[in-house]
Amino acid sequence: MHYLYLGLAIVTEVVATVLLKRSDGFTRLGPALLSLAGYAVSMVFLALTLRSISTGVAYAIWSGCGVVLIAILSFLVNGESIDKAGVVGLGLIVAGVVVIQLFSKITTG
Repeated sequence: MHYLYLGLAIVTEVVATVLLKRSDGFTRLGPALLSLAGYAVSMVFLALTLRSISTGVAYAIWSGCGVVLIAILSFLVNGESIDKAGVVGLGLIVAGVVVIQLFSKITTG
């Protein structure tokens, strides 16, 4: 169940960040409020995750996956560019998350 909570924390944080861009510096009320709500929901799910996964591992997975997903969505939805170095860096983040998942002995707290 903890990985479901972590997945929901990641998805809601990613949606909140995309909406943050759409809020245009909090000048558009709808996206701004939805963004804040998304971050709040993300924190709730992250807190539930921390009941059974160590903080460092959960945060590494949460932030790493979030960075990669936000970069992809920014490219697809907002038309933002990404260069070769960015792709390599994102690949290294994914590799780091995989290494943590497959080889870390501290996945439970």
